[in-house]
Amino acid sequence: MSYNISMDKFLYTQKQEEDFKRHEDQCLRCGSCCGAYDGDPCRNLVKISAAQYQCKDYEHRIGQQMTVSGKHFACIPIRVFLTFNSGYPNCAYSKKI
Repeated sequence: MSYNISMDKFLYTQKQEEDFKRHEDQCLRCGSCCGAYDGDPCRNLVKISAAQYQCKDYEHRIGQQMTVSGKHFACIPIRVFLTFNSGYPNCAYSKKI
C-alpha cells in the first residue's frame, strides 16, 4: 500500500482552513473577549454598533497588544482563550462550550 504524504498535508491544511472559517463565522463580534465590557479594552477595538465591535488590526491581532490604558497583553485565538475562560455571556463561542 502506498502512502501519499503530500495528499495528507493538503487534506489536513484544507480541513484546518474549513474549521477556521466555520469557527470565525460563529463570532458575533460582541467584543467581550477584547475587553469591550471590562473598562480597559484593546486599543484596536472599534465600536461599530450598539452591540458589535471590530478589530482595526484583525489580520495581525495575535501576539502582543495594548489596552487603551497602556497595559500590555497577549492576544490569542478565541478557541484557546475560551478553553480557559468561558465567562462571557454575550459570546457565541461561550454558548457552544
